[in-house]
Amino acid sequence: MNDLPSPPGCNVELAEKVLVGFLAEECHKVGFRKAVLGLSGGIDSALVVELAARALGSENVLAIAMPHQLSSPVSLTCAQESAEHAGVQLEVVDITPPADAAIADAELAEDNSDRGRLRKGNIMARIRMITLYDRSARDQALVLGTSNKTELLLGYGTIHGDMASAVNPIGDLYKSQVVALSKHLGVPDSILNRPPSADLWEGQTDEEELGYTYDALDAFLHGMVDRRYSKEELRQKGFADDFIQSVTHRVQINQYKRRPPIIAKLANRTINLDYRYARDWGA
Repeated sequence: MNDLPSPPGCNVELAEKVLVGFLAEECHKVGFRKAVLGLSGGIDSALVVELAARALGSENVLAIAMPHQLSSPVSLTCAQESAEHAGVQLEVVDITPPADAAIADAELAEDNSDRGRLRKGNIMARIRMITLYDRSARDQALVLGTSNKTELLLGYGTIHGDMASAVNPIGDLYKSQVVALSKHLGVPDSILNRPPSADLWEGQTDEEELGYTYDALDAFLHGMVDRRYSKEELRQKGFADDFIQSVTHRVQINQYKRRPPIIAKLANRTINLDYRYARDWGA
């Protein structure tokens, strides 16, 4: 694929204003004054902690780094630098003991196949979310999400793991827009320049695992989702047929990750089907 459209731009001043206001309003109107989030050392969580500190005050934001013994030491270093830049408290929780216990119980310790690595990654992601929700209960702090729009559309995350949260301020920002807003908010260069990685094994990168660059994915998804281009229009924009088919299929099959659990309908008003109210109804 040559001469593809550019990924979507971002009005960073407006995005900052809207997202800071969004976080403050969504937290306060449901009775929370504090927030907690996982700080991975990557750009997405670094952006969310900057927004949260501005919205709630840095003293009301707890960031938690949750390394595993196989995690890159750079991840923790970047998380520390991110927390320091945002002025928030950082708690470090080693997830190696509970993760390894679960991995051993699932007889996965020696399984280094693609499926085995996926299962191990899912276990780690869910243990990290257990930690965040425990701290949420301990500190009466709302859990903030750090999944961006590209990841959500592609299903690139663990359901009930890193995709879980109470409020997600960056879920409508493509990865390229996350980068632009992060630069605007002064996220440290060590994080901005680091190749995106879930840090599940040595040398793992998001783009290698996804099979395409974020710029190409963002340009395509923006055209397909936001512009509602047809397949023929996407071809005219320079996207190859196999790319269109592959990415479209991935978006479609991961729809289940983006919606609440489907409830079998028996009564005349079924939750999430007929009985649908905004999350803050009654607040």
